[in-house]
Amino acid sequence: MFLILVVVALVSLYLYGTRTFDYWKKRGIKHDKPIPIFGTNLRQFLQQASMAMMATEVYNKYPEEKVVGFFRGTAPELVVRDPEIIKRILVTDFQYFHSRGFNPHKTVIEPLLKNIFFADGDLWRLIRQRFTPAFSTGKLKAMFHIITDRAEKLQIITEEVVNKEYYDVRELMARYTTDFIGVCAFGINMDSLNDENSHFRKLGKRIFERRFRDAVAGALKIMFPELCKNMHFLSPELEANMRHLVETVLKNRNYKPSGRNDFIDLMLELRQKGKIIGESIEKKNEDGTSKIVELEMDDLLMTAQAFVFFGAGFETSSTASSYTLHQLAFHPEYQKKVQEEIDTVLAKHNNKLTYDAVKEMHYLEMAFYESMRMYPSVAYLVRMCCVPEYTIPEINLTINQDVKVMIPIQAIHRDEKYFREPHKFDPERFNEGTKEDIKNFVYLPFGEGPRSCVGARLGQMQSMAGLAAVLHKYSVEPAACTVRDPLPEPTGIVSEGFVGGLPLKIRRREKN
Repeated sequence: MFLILVVVALVSLYLYGTRTFDYWKKRGIKHDKPIPIFGTNLRQFLQQASMAMMATEVYNKYPEEKVVGFFRGTAPELVVRDPEIIKRILVTDFQYFHSRGFNPHKTVIEPLLKNIFFADGDLWRLIRQRFTPAFSTGKLKAMFHIITDRAEKLQIITEEVVNKEYYDVRELMARYTTDFIGVCAFGINMDSLNDENSHFRKLGKRIFERRFRDAVAGALKIMFPELCKNMHFLSPELEANMRHLVETVLKNRNYKPSGRNDFIDLMLELRQKGKIIGESIEKKNEDGTSKIVELEMDDLLMTAQAFVFFGAGFETSSTASSYTLHQLAFHPEYQKKVQEEIDTVLAKHNNKLTYDAVKEMHYLEMAFYESMRMYPSVAYLVRMCCVPEYTIPEINLTINQDVKVMIPIQAIHRDEKYFREPHKFDPERFNEGTKEDIKNFVYLPFGEGPRSCVGARLGQMQSMAGLAAVLHKYSVEPAACTVRDPLPEPTGIVSEGFVGGLPLKIRRREKN
């Protein structure tokens, strides 16, 4: 009897784990042969490859296809290789693809994922509606003094590692961005620059560290979504720490804006205005008009926004800025041009890193853009079909509701069809005279369309200010242990990292 039960269980598991595997075959879409339960995503489940690495492999394996089939577990997904289809998904037909689909259960969403990045539908739209003004030019200028203060501290800390055999610039820039986000988001001096083992630096690392528990939880939620809908993707201690952090700040301010003009103040001001009210992106009245929906800005929702602002704010910027330093170390001719520009611009601004000064650093911006092309911090985008059926007219392919579409940004950025010598670091491809040659929707470091990165300009200004602060006084070069092409971190989830960091030798500049 026991043997019969085992056989029945195994057969049931097999049938469950293969029930969708004819999805792309029926539609004539090329794809790798899926493995029962795991689909074509086994290596990512085993933490041997990040999702970005998997998407890049698929992209490169089928060079003649506009789209390629994929199975994350048993869920069919579509990897898009064509810029016109990418434009359609992100912009033209955005109303059918407004969800990212990171929350498999719309009714069961863990608290910290109710943020502007992970949220879908009306929750996302209402949050985005209120938060977009927080990143206006005026707001950026008002908070730039925080960037300046942290950039000056960064120079002091860099002095301490000058002439060491090597120092991990990935960690150096992460300490800078963590410190900035601490002040900008919470009004707290996190002191990550003076103490690389600070509590907040550890918290930041934990957000993007994928431990065994996290890998198992993530895999189970994808492979058995109904059984695991109440399982949290994020670790309990991370949730507890973020709640404690935000609650402490709120209590210290008596739940009222403090005049610091930081992110917590912004959310408290939003709450004072009452419920967020707007037109629904999901629900329609009988006459076809959008229903009016509302959202309460409670403590948990505020914590979720603070969580993503903290995590995304330091991680993506530190990755982008440190990889820029890495590339400049291997290309001293470009580093020299960047440094000469920084010197010239700062001389006009009394050697102060102001908002206007950074805006004038065009060659630095070109080097930053090129680094983001070669190694975008967020290396893939996901959008989910939100209507019962949708037909992609370019290829006459119909997909169903909840099917996710993946856009492999990193792979597109390194495709020779769109970028000459794509593996070569060349900032001048973004020169005013040549950048117009770059085709639309093939350069997407901040995404595109209504769900593009709301904090893109803040992240870029923070990164460029940090780079200018370092390169004004110091030069970088490869150390004995530096790898020219660093290996991507296979446990990466949303943001990309590097195996072993980015060790470089930092020297004090000898100016004439």
